[in-house]
Amino acid sequence: MTELLQKVRVIDPVSEIDELFDVLIADGFIKEVASHIADIHPDTQIRDCQGLVLGPGLVDLYSHSGEPGFEERETLLSLLKSAAAGGFTRVSILPDTSPAIDNPALVAQLQQKRAEDNLSPLLPCSPAPLLHIWGAITLDVAGKQMTELADLASAGVVGFTDGKPFENLALVRRVLEYLQPLGKPVAFWPSDRQLTANGVMREGVDALRFGLPPIPASAETTAIAAMLELVAAIGTPVHIMRVSTSRSVELIASAKAAGLPITASTTWMHLLLDTKAVKSYHTSLHLDPPLGNPSDVVALRAGVRTGVIDAIAIDHTPYSYEEKVQAFAEAPPGAIGLELALPLLWQYLVETEEFTALQLWRALSVSPAECLGQKVSAILPHQPAELTLFDPQQIWKVERKSLYTLSQNTPWLGQQMKGHVVQTWC
Repeated sequence: MTELLQKVRVIDPVSEIDELFDVLIADGFIKEVASHIADIHPDTQIRDCQGLVLGPGLVDLYSHSGEPGFEERETLLSLLKSAAAGGFTRVSILPDTSPAIDNPALVAQLQQKRAEDNLSPLLPCSPAPLLHIWGAITLDVAGKQMTELADLASAGVVGFTDGKPFENLALVRRVLEYLQPLGKPVAFWPSDRQLTANGVMREGVDALRFGLPPIPASAETTAIAAMLELVAAIGTPVHIMRVSTSRSVELIASAKAAGLPITASTTWMHLLLDTKAVKSYHTSLHLDPPLGNPSDVVALRAGVRTGVIDAIAIDHTPYSYEEKVQAFAEAPPGAIGLELALPLLWQYLVETEEFTALQLWRALSVSPAECLGQKVSAILPHQPAELTLFDPQQIWKVERKSLYTLSQNTPWLGQQMKGHVVQTWC
């Protein structure tokens, strides 16, 4: 099918373009990009795209799949549907499934399942996003015994992570040594669980006011400092996940200035909300790491704008209704986000002019792809059509029937949302 998008706002972080163009798409490729395309085949489907935004497909660095083991939370199919509906053309799932993704056989099983799901259309006009799989660093993501890393690399994992904090720094050092020749990304979540203890909220005035057990910023920063020392000593490139404090941003900025081979990401909710939101005690605001204090949010946003924090991750974490209907401190941490992140980030960061459209789109597409060792194509003729078409003004309601994910653990459930993905091309 040939499609002509007329007068669409093209946001292309690769070419640093934010302009109105006509874009012709056919057979999975961009055929032409021009201020006006007049020579149109009679069979071309023409779409008036005034007010719409076209950018490279979004790339999620890490999210959780319920399958295998917790299909009531999310299946692979529902995850891919949710991703496509949110504008993501690539999704990378963490290995903390049940069983954990710690062997080549399970990697092959998930790849086969994804191929089978792709035989039927997921969404009108939206093919399935690409699925990338993180391989576990340790057996059963237990942080004790290394997996067969070379075998997992040969099986096609996108990189290595447990997605959980490591307590044994000697093991981390050995992992960095083993992974160096494999040339695959490795991601760590630095967090000192002894300092975290039973805390559920970032330490500060609001934690005292709300009467919730606090987590000091040092639970994250001391672990990051230790990780940076190991990277400096060994030289293996590392991605730092789930950055959530202002001091962490400072440490990462200093390490990058010193030439350490690191990248970093924060999650979309840590950019939008701070500890004051926890006043509602909504269990979908119980996150790990917890929402930061206002000064943390300011630093994280500045970090993304300047590139100190390379990418925005979604960290989509589905849970069933029953799992989340508990006291705040007892509910498992995490929230869904694949279908909500782009509209909310656009509304609260771009429309307020705190971010440019290019800055946001880069942090959601080009930069996360680079953290995975991948590239994103520019929106130019002869390039593959891996694209997201977004309507920043469309109003819709976040409710069960409007979401493709099987879970509804989000503080925005039942609320009106501005901004909706119209279509993706993979």
